[in-house]
Amino acid sequence: MNPSPVIGVLALQGDVREHLIALAAADAVARPVRRPEELAEIDGLVIPGGESTTISKLADLFGMAEPLRERIAAGLPVYGTCAGLIMLAEKILDPRSGQETFGGIDMIVRRNAFGRQNESFEAGVTVAGIEDGPVEGVFIRAPWVESVGAEVEILAEHEGHVVAVRQGRALATSFHPELTGDHRIHALFVDMVRAAR
Repeated sequence: MNPSPVIGVLALQGDVREHLIALAAADAVARPVRRPEELAEIDGLVIPGGESTTISKLADLFGMAEPLRERIAAGLPVYGTCAGLIMLAEKILDPRSGQETFGGIDMIVRRNAFGRQNESFEAGVTVAGIEDGPVEGVFIRAPWVESVGAEVEILAEHEGHVVAVRQGRALATSFHPELTGDHRIHALFVDMVRAAR
C-alpha cells in the first residue's frame, strides 16, 4: 500500500486554501508550508496564484527563497499556477524591481499578459495528458509563456499563447484550476509526485 503523498502549498500569499482542498480531493495529504524546515516534510509543492512580486519579497523575508531554489533544482516535484508559473520561470520579460524567481522550468514568461483584473475570464483549455475533455481555466491577470527551452513540453495553448507547460518534475499553468472544482490537473500533479517517490 502506497500512502498518499504529502504535498505542501506555499502559504506566503495567494489562494492557498483552494489548493489545499483540490489536493485533498486528488488523494494527497495537503498542508501549508511557510518555513524552510517544513520543506523537508513534503514530497511535492504547489506555488499558488497571487501576486508574484509579493511572493518573491515574502519568500526572501521568510528565508524561503534559497531553500526553495535548492529543493526545486534537486528535483522536488513542483506545480505553479498563475503567479506560481511566473515564480518557476528562468526569466521574466517584465519583472518588477528586485523580483526574482525560484526557477525550475526553462521558459520566459510575460506577467499580466492576458490583461488587467477587469479583463479576467474563464475558458475551456485542452491540456495534453488530461482526459475527458477540456479543463475550465480561470485566467486572472494571467501570464503567458513567451518561449520555452528544448526540454520543456507544451501542454496547452489558448488563443495561440502557451498556458501550460511541464519540464521533468515541474508543472505550471497560467490559469487557476483550483477555483473550478475540477481537480484533474491536481490529480496529474499528485501522480507526478507519486512517480518521483
